[in-house]
This record gives sequence, structure tokens and C-alpha cells, in this order.
Amino acid sequence: MKIGIPIEIKTNENRVSLVPAGAEALVAAGHQVLVEKGAGIGSGFTDGQYTTVGATIAPDAEATWAGSDLIVKVKEPIESEWPRIRAGQVLFTYFHFAADERLTQAHIASGAVCIAYETVELPSRELPLLTPMSEVAGRMAVQEGAKYLERVHGGRGLLLGGVPGVKPAKVVILGGGVVGTNAAKIAAGMGARVVILDVSLERLRYLSDVMPANVQLIFSNRHNVLEQIAAADLVIGGVLITGATAPRLIRKEDLKVMRPGAVIVDVAIDQGGCVETIHATTHEDPIYLVDGIIHYGVANMPGGVPRTSTLALTNATFPYVMELANKGWRQAIKDNAALRKGLNIADGKVTYKGVAEAFGLDYHPPEGIIG
Repeated sequence: MKIGIPIEIKTNENRVSLVPAGAEALVAAGHQVLVEKGAGIGSGFTDGQYTTVGATIAPDAEATWAGSDLIVKVKEPIESEWPRIRAGQVLFTYFHFAADERLTQAHIASGAVCIAYETVELPSRELPLLTPMSEVAGRMAVQEGAKYLERVHGGRGLLLGGVPGVKPAKVVILGGGVVGTNAAKIAAGMGARVVILDVSLERLRYLSDVMPANVQLIFSNRHNVLEQIAAADLVIGGVLITGATAPRLIRKEDLKVMRPGAVIVDVAIDQGGCVETIHATTHEDPIYLVDGIIHYGVANMPGGVPRTSTLALTNATFPYVMELANKGWRQAIKDNAALRKGLNIADGKVTYKGVAEAFGLDYHPPEGIIG
């Protein structure tokens, strides 16, 4: 199979979807790997490292897309890339379709086979390809939130962990999943007062066993969310409904109960965000103010630490890339139930229920598509 690795062209996205070691393994298995010139530079991998292991360097994006049966990316194709997609081509990347109707319709119209990292799901309900980037984003959320609490950025002028004689800042985390757990670890380690809200009592019981004493666990409901954000210095949105839009837990009118200069970091932005007033921002222009509250909505947070993120992501994605290459997409998703859950669009049909429900589209079970 011919596998293409384009440059990521989303603003300040420096990750790459395949490292040289992965290219070497694919070539050894008899596949052709086409890497767009400079695709790995942002993550510290040179073109020479790819050619040394047998990959071919394509001169531009057009040649990469045109010459590949399977396109492996990190982020969803942006509008300028849509014309390059052809019917029957397999795309394997993060899509987050439920948050973007135009993106969804463009890929339906393309006739491509779209397999989304974020909905590949193991029988345990673990999301193995979302987990590594959620770990990175959760940890970064605290790092970024701490920075924007500084007065120079318009924040409340607080040191997250405080100092002896001065109480630390309060961090409220919405969601106790992978993002929330990793955010809590970092915030607690920095000495902050941390509260995690979640709707699962089972998850809260687990977290109570593993979290340090400065992390408080509270059941998530409307009353408790409002009570906690009213006293928060930093709010981190880490809720997730697999493949669907995020629930709006903080409404516009709720900002009035928050402290001026408080910071919201909404990691759920890829799925539309869990804050009504959030919209996607970039690493170049990451924040904006609404009613005195700083909003941080960078949609590709892990792209800010591309070396770490690329290695973490490709460790998880590579076995699936190899399976798709060796078997072809139809056989691969027949054989692998987790990968089958990743199929979102194929042959112009929506094959993931959460995406269909988001836009009122017909849902076609993947089993009917693959035969």
C-alpha cells in the first residue's frame, strides 16, 4: 500500500503523524511511504532520517495526496486540503466531526473513508488514540492556566501554588477522565487547591483512592458547578462524550458569578467546548475576554509541544496504521472491533451514530458498509 504523510498546515501545528521508526517498519513490511518534504521538521525529524529508512520524500502536498492510498495525519484536513481528497482514499486522523458540520459534509461529499482516532474504542471503553493527547492536553491546561493567571496577561495575579502564609489558587476541573486526571495531578503537584467534578460516582471513588489530599471530589450537577466556579481562579473543561458534541456546563450568564481575571481553559474545544462562550483559538492568539473572564480555547494544544506529542501519539497509532496497510481498511475493521468504532464516514455515508445525531443525518452501521 502507498501511505502518505502530509505536512500539518493547521496554525502552529508541528506534530507529524509518522516517525522514521514507523516508516522503517512499514517499508520492511513491503509498503511505500511518501513523506511530504519537511513534514517532520517541527517534531525534530529531518527528511534524511526518513529517506535513510526507505521512505520517499514528496516535493509538495499535491504529490503526497495524489500518490497515496492511505493518508495518515494528526489533525483534520482543513478547507484548503479538501479538494485533494479523492473517493476511496482512506484518511486516518483526528476528525472531531460532531463539532463541525461543514467538515462533515465535505468529507461525505468526497467519497473518502474517514477513520477517526478519537472514536477508536477498546472493549474496556478506553479510547487508546485519544488518551495520549488527552494526557498531554490535561497537563498543558494547568501550565497554560497558571501562565494566564499572571497579571501581565490580565489574570488575577496569583501564583498557582501560593507560598507559605498565602493560600494557593483554586483549580476547578470539569470531568474526571483522562484530561481531568492529568490536570489534577499537575495542579495538585504545584500545590493548588483542586476540585474535580464528575457525574460518575464510580469514577469519583476511584479518584479518591489515587489523588492526594489537596484534591476534592464532588458530584457534578448544575448547583455544584455554579458553586465551585464562583470560587475558582482556574477552570479546566475536560468533559467528553465520545464522538459527540460536548455538553455545555457553563453558560454565558454563569460568568457573572466568577471572579474577574479568572481563567477558563476548555480542553473540550475540539468537540465544541463545554463553555457556551468558548470558541477555538490558536497558539498565536490563544486567549480572549468575555465579561472579565479569560478564555483559552486552543484547539490543538498538544501541537505546542510537538516532540513529546508526536512520540506519544505515534506510539499509539502505529499498530493501527500497520493493520490498515497490511489488510486494507475493510478487512482491518472487520477483524478489529476497536478500529471499526473509528469508522465515521465511508462511501458518502455517516457510520458513527454521534456524528449522525449531531446534524440530523442518516446513520449507517459500519457492518452494513463493510459487508
